Amino acid sequence: MIRSTIAVAVLATATTALAAESECAQCKVWNAEQAPFQIFGNTYFVGPHGLSAVLITSPQGHILIDGALPESAARIEENIQKLGFKISDVKVILNSHVHFDHAGGIAELQKRSNAKVIASDLAAEVLTTGKVTPMDPQFGHLDPMTPTANVQKLGQQREVVVGSLKLGVIHTPGHTPGGTTWTWQSCESDRCLNMVYGDSLNAISDTTFKYSGDSRYPNARKDMQASIAAIAGARCDILIAAHPEANGLWNVIDVQGRGDRTKLVDSTACKRYAAAADDRFRKRLESEAKK
Repeated sequence: MIRSTIAVAVLATATTALAAESECAQCKVWNAEQAPFQIFGNTYFVGPHGLSAVLITSPQGHILIDGALPESAARIEENIQKLGFKISDVKVILNSHVHFDHAGGIAELQKRSNAKVIASDLAAEVLTTGKVTPMDPQFGHLDPMTPTANVQKLGQQREVVVGSLKLGVIHTPGHTPGGTTWTWQSCESDRCLNMVYGDSLNAISDTTFKYSGDSRYPNARKDMQASIAAIAGARCDILIAAHPEANGLWNVIDVQGRGDRTKLVDSTACKRYAAAADDRFRKRLESEAKK
């Protein structure tokens, strides 16, 4: 979740994600209509305008990453259908991190697809129970979500496989304790590119948490630094960030899904995404040291 003046209000005013719709200052903007579009090869953007959700397809079944808000589930299914695919062919749903704006729609999407949900061990517990872990830096601002059925813990798996699809796992804790970044290859003709779905790297917290040292989550500082380094070092030709504006997606693609897709190819994208996060994190630590 990216902090801004509006985003702070979101954290302070968001009501329970068990409701039919999330009530937060930014939710309508996040859930605004966005035409689905092909990113590259068998990778498609199917989320609302303000929150990423990506469909990766194969003849044997598809993988969906992230479910956005609770009220985004219907929009995501509609976008999948607009592309000519079926929600029932989604076999696995993955998640970047278990905040209501990225995982809120997963329970409903799981019901609609009957897919298996796979998440890091800590994230799987939150998805299964619907209860945010006290370790989460934003714990004081987050409400519960609808529990998700059929959640499998990732454990030591290094990849998730569905038919010909193989998605690699990069554990990226820090923004949340169980955050995950996903990597895979997509091909057009004889050209294959390294795709990265990047987890959030923002050191956002409630008013009591300190990244410089906190008993709730003692490894938060090391985790964030390691996650920034991991994304910086990833093989990366196209980056899709959990918040699409974080890597300038809407500078290339419009709300109708039109744009020059060749401009999405940028082998420096992950390094720049990580460098910006590193700068923000350094400033966060400096700010904590002054208090």
